Amino acid sequence: MTSLTMKTQTGGDAGSVELPEAIFGTEPNMAVLHQVVTAQLAAARAGTHSTKTRAEVRGGGAKPWRQKGTGRARQGSIRAPHWRGGGVAHGPKPRSYKQRTPKKMVRLALIGALSDRASESRVMVLDQWRFDAPKTKDALTALGALGLRPTGERPPRVLLVLDRDEQTAWKSFRNLGERVQIILPEELNAYDVLVNDWLVFSAPTLEVIVSRLTDSASSRATSIDVVDANAGGDAS
Repeated sequence: MTSLTMKTQTGGDAGSVELPEAIFGTEPNMAVLHQVVTAQLAAARAGTHSTKTRAEVRGGGAKPWRQKGTGRARQGSIRAPHWRGGGVAHGPKPRSYKQRTPKKMVRLALIGALSDRASESRVMVLDQWRFDAPKTKDALTALGALGLRPTGERPPRVLLVLDRDEQTAWKSFRNLGERVQIILPEELNAYDVLVNDWLVFSAPTLEVIVSRLTDSASSRATSIDVVDANAGGDAS
């Protein structure tokens, strides 16, 4: 297992947490990552594009001119594709872009993405979020204390994994724009992990992710272990 220092909301140490090697320490399968991310982006397409064929464009029922004797090329309809205002040949029609991706492949891609972020030390775990009331200002202060809002620099993209019960934290972070993304543990996916620079868990959400990515038979053996900090001083 990989040991990681658990942080408090103010940037202090709250002990250590052990990350399972089978989830945060594997070698990413780039081919699987590419296929799963491509399928996810393809499934997000609306697929509502549509053009009219020559049979669907209004008008053009009669021949523009008679077949012979005019000196011009014969024409059957003013709605043919080569006419101005005519139909589109082989144009796009509404369709679904969804690709089939097995569950095992999706799981493998997510583990690879988590391992990639862990190998770059871009995973952070907090003991818990402490907000008295929903305030965007307090959320910015917390990010600054954690080193995720450097002064004078463009802030990194941060993916916050929040539980449904962490409503105060959710409301505090939701107005920070595209540089901060919030996601539920059950919604965590390879694309969102890779597109963000930092991945921030709380101890409860990390437990949910480990349980989700671990087989039921071995879930107890690979659950995270938290060691409280014994250093003097207030950890909060």
